[in-house]
This record gives sequence, structure tokens and C-alpha cells, in this order.
Amino acid sequence: MAPAKKKAAKKPATAKGVAPVSLDSFKCRKTLKVGNKSYEYFSLKDAEKNGLKNITRLPYSLKVLLENLLRYEDGRSVKKADIEAMAKWLTRRKSSKEIAFRPARVLMQDFTGVPGVVDLAAMRDAMAAAGGNPDKINPLAPVDLVIDHSVMVDHFGGKDSFKKNVNVEYERNGERYEFLRWGSEAFNNLRVVPPGTGICHQVNLEYRPRPSGPRRKSAQQRVARPRPLKSPILTASSAQTATPPWSMVCLFWGGALAASKLKQPCSASRSPC
Repeated sequence: MAPAKKKAAKKPATAKGVAPVSLDSFKCRKTLKVGNKSYEYFSLKDAEKNGLKNITRLPYSLKVLLENLLRYEDGRSVKKADIEAMAKWLTRRKSSKEIAFRPARVLMQDFTGVPGVVDLAAMRDAMAAAGGNPDKINPLAPVDLVIDHSVMVDHFGGKDSFKKNVNVEYERNGERYEFLRWGSEAFNNLRVVPPGTGICHQVNLEYRPRPSGPRRKSAQQRVARPRPLKSPILTASSAQTATPPWSMVCLFWGGALAASKLKQPCSASRSPC
């Protein structure tokens, strides 16, 4: 199968931003009213009062993870014991407990992104072969895939060097870029930023993130939440000598450092977006 040469199916309409229903075992769901709007949020102070002792002493990064677990507690992917394990981290300052963290969005570059889109395409093939609806296979969290790891410097020192290098990059990687363009049109929650726009970290900081914001639960109710970013970039490109957990560092790259709200970068005439 060569999905890059197929016409991408129209993306099905989905209920975007529907908030999960938490079991709220620690009775920390609160409501904040601003004007005529209501925002639901999960209070760590209330969770501490209702059984999660001393969690205000957790590092900020672990507080972000803890709020995520409180919000997504469903008794299956996130259990009460998972949340309690976060509080127990304070006992030994380490833990081997695995948790189901759900980032607000994912940042990828083309080296890590192409295999990811290939996996999604393969899952759609498998779904179709099983008689299911392949359109149901989509990233669960919004993904920004920035093409920035394929550039080579063949031209330099001239006014048109940048343009020439981008043209050569398209010629060398045309098949991969066609495939990524197909993926951006076929899958919900996947945006592809074209070559020549900038490095992934620059694009992430200048164009993509919002530090925090509401997630719609109903027409009247929204959920206020942090917007942590999960990025496999460092673990993929420099991970051989890196000290874990780099992904924890990336949690805040997407939000805390962002200041600009610029135009969407996918405007190049040869853009795969």
C-alpha cells in the first residue's frame, strides 16, 4: 500500500474537546464562575485535605501529572491507587509506579513523526481488514509534526541560498513529504509544519502553544486545565547520552515559555500542510 498516493478520506466530524468524567475519589472537583460562564477544575488543596497528604510539597512537574490523573480518573486507565502513588513519591523521592499520563498535545519532528504516522496508517489498514471503520483511528491528543530534521546545507553565502536548500530538500525527501501531507489530511488531531519554517522548538514556542485554557464539557460547562506538552524529540535525537526524564522537561516547553501568537506557519505554496 502506498497511502501517500491515495486521495485522503475526508476527516469525520468529531466531538472535540469533550472533557472526561472523573470519579473524583478525593472530592476535589470545584467550580469557578467568571461572568456567566462556569469552569470546572480539580483543586490540589482539596485533594490534600481529602486523603492525599502533603502533595503541596511535590515538585511543580509532578503536580501537573497529579492534576492530570485526578481529572482523568476513570477506574480503568487511571485508578485511585495510581493517584495515591503520586503522593507516596514524597516518601522516598522516587517511584517505579507507571501512570497513564495524557498530555494536552504532542510535539514531534520528522524523524520520530514518520514512524508514528506509518503506525497510524497500518492501524487503519488493520481496522479495515477487520471490518471496522478505519476513520476511527486518530491521535487521541493533538499532534504538531514539524519537518526540520532533513535539511542539508548544499548552498551558502548567497541571497538565495535558503531557497535553494529548501528546494533540494523537497527533491530529496519528496516521497516522505507526500506521505506526511497525506497523513495531515487523513487524520484528525495531526498538523504538519512544512520544511523551511524553522526548527521544531522555535515553531513550538512561536506558533503553537497555549499555556492553559478551558476544555469544553458542555455548552454551559468547561474544564480549566494545564496544557502540558509531551515531546519525544530529545529522547529520540540526543537520548543516547541524555539523563531521563527529558520528557518532564518538555512538559513546560510548550506552555510556560510561549509568549507570541503569530500566524499559522503553513502558508508556503509547496506546503504539505
